[in-house]
Amino acid sequence: MASPPRQMSIGMNILGLGGHGAAWRLAEVPSSSLLGVEYFQNIARISERGTLDAIFLADGPALNGNVANNPVGGLEPTVLLTAVALATKYIGVIATASTTYNDPYNLARRIASLDHISGGRAAWNVVTTAGDIAAQNFGLTGAPLHHDRYGRAAEFLDIAIKLWDSWEDDAVINDWKNGVFADAKKVHTIDHAGEHFSVRGPLNVRRTPQGRPVLVQAGSSEGGKSVGSRYADAIFTTQTTLEDGQAFYAEMRNRARAWGRDPDSLKIMPGLSTVIGSTEAEAHARCDELDSYQGELGLAGQIAARIGIAVSDLDLDAPLPWDRIIDVRATQRDANTRALGGGSHGFFEAQINLARRENLTVRQLSKRIRSGHRLAVGTPEQIADTLEEWFKSGAADGFNIMPDMFPSGAEIFVDEVVPLLRRRGIFRTEYTGTTLRHHLGLSRPKSQYEEEEDCERLLAV
Repeated sequence: MASPPRQMSIGMNILGLGGHGAAWRLAEVPSSSLLGVEYFQNIARISERGTLDAIFLADGPALNGNVANNPVGGLEPTVLLTAVALATKYIGVIATASTTYNDPYNLARRIASLDHISGGRAAWNVVTTAGDIAAQNFGLTGAPLHHDRYGRAAEFLDIAIKLWDSWEDDAVINDWKNGVFADAKKVHTIDHAGEHFSVRGPLNVRRTPQGRPVLVQAGSSEGGKSVGSRYADAIFTTQTTLEDGQAFYAEMRNRARAWGRDPDSLKIMPGLSTVIGSTEAEAHARCDELDSYQGELGLAGQIAARIGIAVSDLDLDAPLPWDRIIDVRATQRDANTRALGGGSHGFFEAQINLARRENLTVRQLSKRIRSGHRLAVGTPEQIADTLEEWFKSGAADGFNIMPDMFPSGAEIFVDEVVPLLRRRGIFRTEYTGTTLRHHLGLSRPKSQYEEEEDCERLLAV
């Protein structure tokens, strides 16, 4: 019997009022919407109408960005997504939280609680938080070194998984007549003692509908790739050219295989910023209007921030200053130091690789990148074409979509692009399950403690 055709996964990344930094200036909704749940619930319902896999909330424990000119900051994701989950039925909810500025027990409990409340639709986007601004909110003068952050992250994830597994699936008996609630032998202390943490366990929340909440990871540095290939169910990545996407896709599947994993259990989902119009001219006019609010220097400033140099070092009509970038790259690759400017390794590499491959000027590059990701401006057909090309060419299992403005950008994508993907047979026409793992085509894992008992029983035989 032939296996069903491969289907892509799609997430909706809710970046403030839109993926374009000037989205708030066009006032589709007031900036105060970011402090209420109705705005996010509306986008989640729109996304659910399009049978998307999940909505995604980025976050960091600091006020980053230019507060004088942009609405920055926002509500804590796990709290906000609880309200979103109650207003939806199928769509997954992905919350970002840092392993550097949380502790495993409390965070594992919060994410497990979200999974229970949502009926099995929760995911945690694991980040380590580069940059000194966040560190200074937690009694530190600067961010921990790169290799220290990822060493802590790996141990943090080991603990979280053990805590989620600490209740076996059939631990709860609930025999009220005889006063037996659970089989205590199936509720396990984890007794973890490591370099960064000491955690006894078990978790005070029983096993969740998904077994474990979905793990998403968003780092493309060496440390990020190591952690992601070992633990993640999905990787949100930053490649901006098809060749780089294919190379990253193959590398991460090989890394997963080296950890003893089935490569198909790891979903690779590049980010894509979109500006969509009914015609190509309309799409470019929409993009140009947004760009006009930021101006050329504002757009160049985003490039400068992503690669860790001053905007004054950039000439709009010249290529990137490669001599300066060589110095920055050396700093980025030194795992014993912090990245210059505290930036993301993935965003850094994505931008310079695109600029080098196509010999772009700074001005041209600023028109190809939004929110650190590849920018696609065009008709619904053109957007569907680029998604299909990457999906079928071994560069992606799915995508994290970042529309220019909300809610209109999400509505255009769902109403105009999704039907094209469905007609091409590469995206679902309806939900066939209720959990995020099911949407992503991932199996429900057994508790590792149950697996140990299975092994013991086999050895006894």
